[in-house]
This record gives sequence, C-alpha cells and structure tokens, in this order.
Amino acid sequence: MTERGCRLTHRRPDTSRTFSGLPLSRTHVSVSGVNSEAERIIGLYQRHADSFDRARGRGLFEKPWLDRFLALLQPGASILDLGCGSAEPIARYFTEKGFHVTGVDSSPALIDICRSRFPEQHWIVNDMRTLALSRRFDGILAWDSFFHLCPEDQPQMFSIFKTHAAPHAPLMFTSGSVHGEAIGEFQGEPLYHGSLDTAEYRSLLEQNGFAVVSHVIEGSGGHTVWLAQCT
Repeated sequence: MTERGCRLTHRRPDTSRTFSGLPLSRTHVSVSGVNSEAERIIGLYQRHADSFDRARGRGLFEKPWLDRFLALLQPGASILDLGCGSAEPIARYFTEKGFHVTGVDSSPALIDICRSRFPEQHWIVNDMRTLALSRRFDGILAWDSFFHLCPEDQPQMFSIFKTHAAPHAPLMFTSGSVHGEAIGEFQGEPLYHGSLDTAEYRSLLEQNGFAVVSHVIEGSGGHTVWLAQCT
C-alpha cells in the first residue's frame, strides 16, 4: 500500500482491446474515483489465478515484439519479467530459446503456477514498486503489467528499471496512450489500469538513461508498446 493508497498488481492479458486485453465487458476512462478499484487488483488475481491462466491462453500474439526485444540480447542472457503472471506463454517462449528468466509477480497463486511449470527458473512474489534484487539483468520486460499501477506510482518505477538494468539492457513495457485511468471487468470484478502520456514516458526514460528504440500505439484502445535500451 502506498501513501496514495494505490496497491500494485502485475498481469499479462491476452489481446489489446483496451490498455490490456483480458475479455472486458465494459471499459471507461476517468480522472478520479478509481483508486479504490486499484486497491483490489492483487486480491482479484489471487482469487482468479486459474481463470486468468485459462483466459490468457497460449497464443503468442506478442511474438513480433518479443523477437525485437530478444534481438537486443546475447544468447543465454538473463531476463527480468515483471508481472510474469502464470509464465505462459511468454516465459515459456524465453526459456525454450535458452534465456534465463527471473519472474516477479504480486500474486502468490500465480507464482505457485510458475514454479510448478518451470522449477529451473527463478520466481519471486514481490511488489514491483519495492523491488530490490541487488543484481542487474540483461533485459527487462513489463508486458501488460506495469499499467496496473496508478499514474502517481508509475514514475518511481523508472529508477527501479535503471537499478536492475545491465549496460545496454533492453526495456520493454506497455502502457496506455494518454494520462488517465481506465476500469474494465474480469470475472465480474473491476479491473484497473493507469497510464501517463507519451511525453511523460519519454522524459522518464531519458532521465533514467534509456533511449527509445521503438514506440507504437496499437489499436483503437491505445495499447502502446515501448521498447527502449539502457545507454
């Protein structure tokens, strides 16, 4: 829980209809009054870990972006996967290509699934905002996870990215396209998303030593992909 009362979760949905892509029955953007929904996110994924895993599916629609990310890494490199979910299908894709994954998620239930599937990898239950692993990684991914943070909590993440990034490490994350908050629905419960705007993300990346490699807004929902590299 932060001073602003916004609790963290990390998740990796399946398509890109809004900020995320889990099957949402409704979505709206708001400027206030949604932090109470953000507080419930961790519990939501704890309660519905198995449903999330099924809804996520095994289709790798992210593959073109993942391949661009991996192209910036050496074979066998280490990857920090923030918001690893149930490790399917992204962590599996990385491990099958010979990369070493450290997955972080706020849901113990989802980390248990990860450990059962890939016991040779490293899985950690942790709040993304307080991460301090005392090591650096060759690449950092926060795909459809970082945007579950409140806009007020997102800026501090860039110093955490920097602290955990090895020289020349790629960083890839997804966001919305405008500063604001959105609420969808998953398993009958509100599903929170937050975003800064493009200029804010560019400034934070630059301030923390990352150069933008690619930035693309995908789809009418404004699902935005950022690929940057530590300079």
